[in-house]
Amino acid sequence: MIDWRDEGFVITVRPHGETSAILEVFTAGHGRHAGVVRGGASRKMAAILQPGSGLQLEWRARLDDHIGSFTVEPKRSRAHLMADRLALAGLLSACALLRTALPEREPHPLLWAETQALLDSIGNEGWTSAYLRWELRLLEELGFGLDLASCAVTGASEGLAYVSPKTGRAVTRAAAGDWADRLIPLPPGLTGEGLLDAEAVKAGLRLTGYFLEQGLRPVLHERPMPEARSRLVDLLSRPTRNDG
Repeated sequence: MIDWRDEGFVITVRPHGETSAILEVFTAGHGRHAGVVRGGASRKMAAILQPGSGLQLEWRARLDDHIGSFTVEPKRSRAHLMADRLALAGLLSACALLRTALPEREPHPLLWAETQALLDSIGNEGWTSAYLRWELRLLEELGFGLDLASCAVTGASEGLAYVSPKTGRAVTRAAAGDWADRLIPLPPGLTGEGLLDAEAVKAGLRLTGYFLEQGLRPVLHERPMPEARSRLVDLLSRPTRNDG
């Protein structure tokens, strides 16, 4: 019998038979992991097994390559986000990207800690800026990190305004010249820690979305990016929302 205990949060849940559910979680020490929750289809468990909900988990299986089963204990509810359409979209987008991008059972402890911090921030002032920077961090974790520290042409660290779609490296406005229309705009302040305005967040999501789509192409198999992310981008593009 193989078993372990870990902390994680719900990525997705789907029915399994009449009374059970297959739960996918992102854990601190075991990465993205799936297992069956007996009785997971009950009303009581359904309230616990919501995307983003923090859990204490015990996983057991006869063999390591079996799907196994989870015993779960609730640790952190994020049910309050259900009342905020934009915040809920951010939560679901992060969960969908993790499910799409991360290989099963591969630990990503730093990303897990940063994702926990993101989920805790959603709904607070500036969370959309935090979400955008989290997507940049996800790109790094997947091996597709962008080089935004200096210009690929001149080496300058000031006046960076674009990113090359081929190399992921930053370029200054002056160095871009006639090639500017072939580059992706880099919103000012993206690599800092301050709040970004609505236009900067939208521009940043276009940038990260391009590189996520390129990097995840072997996984997506010509399918579009997760619908949950597209929904978030759509909501952020509407005029009636707060900046940051």
